[in-house]
Amino acid sequence: MSHELNPRELRHAAEELAQQAATALTEHLGCGHDIAVVLGSGWAASVEAIGPITASASVSDIPGMRAPGVQGHGAQVHSVAIDEQRNVLVFLGRTHIYEGFGPQAVAHNVRAAVAHGCRTIILTNGAGAINPDFSSGQVVLVSDHINLTGQTALVGPEFIDLTDLYSARLRAMVRDIDASLAEGVYAQFHGPAYETPAEIRMARSFGADLVGMSTAVEAVAAKAAGADVLCLSLVTNMAAGVTGAPINHAEVLAAGAAATNRLGSLLSKIITRLSDGP
Repeated sequence: MSHELNPRELRHAAEELAQQAATALTEHLGCGHDIAVVLGSGWAASVEAIGPITASASVSDIPGMRAPGVQGHGAQVHSVAIDEQRNVLVFLGRTHIYEGFGPQAVAHNVRAAVAHGCRTIILTNGAGAINPDFSSGQVVLVSDHINLTGQTALVGPEFIDLTDLYSARLRAMVRDIDASLAEGVYAQFHGPAYETPAEIRMARSFGADLVGMSTAVEAVAAKAAGADVLCLSLVTNMAAGVTGAPINHAEVLAAGAAATNRLGSLLSKIITRLSDGP
């Protein structure tokens, strides 16, 4: 008879797997990474603009990590040089809830990064715009989220204060870099089907400005692990029913490709400022 893990055992297993992954990251990419970046849909090509890649590992070399099953997401982890002495950890892609591996797999990348030594996690994603003031190709700072997946990577009595989940200090720093950036609330749906117009109207009534299929579960797990969290959304399309136009994944990838240099430049400036300290 198989033994079903209780909440304490599940937490211990997740922490142990994160430590194993952290050790593998050090073996393949070296140490000294204070910042980790997760590049979501539309963002992957911007890695070259952040800086030169000094070392790489396949996710298959890192315990617990899975190759993303979505076009536009890579299956590598890079160490990218900020300058001659400092590097940042960059994950090309992520695991999504809809891939069916559960929330622990979704949170594993960020937990491994924190166990490796990263104190700041920068999450990026491609998102549909609910707010009609937003437009395709625009970058929006996520100020808060609504998790509509019904899932979390936290188990047992992990009571985490999420009042400042998306760090106000980091958002202020980014607005100092680019004052034109708007802020918005991100709603995560389960996926993989795009949301219906009725679901978008519901999300709008809840206060959401953006919608997507990632980020919320990872952000909470990173915060629970002790990291500061920053999130940037690239508006890749208007959400269902906002304009009446159909939605497809090719549109998401095209929006990212068109904005590659701008996204990379913004990330580079943010990472440099973070590395320089307050």
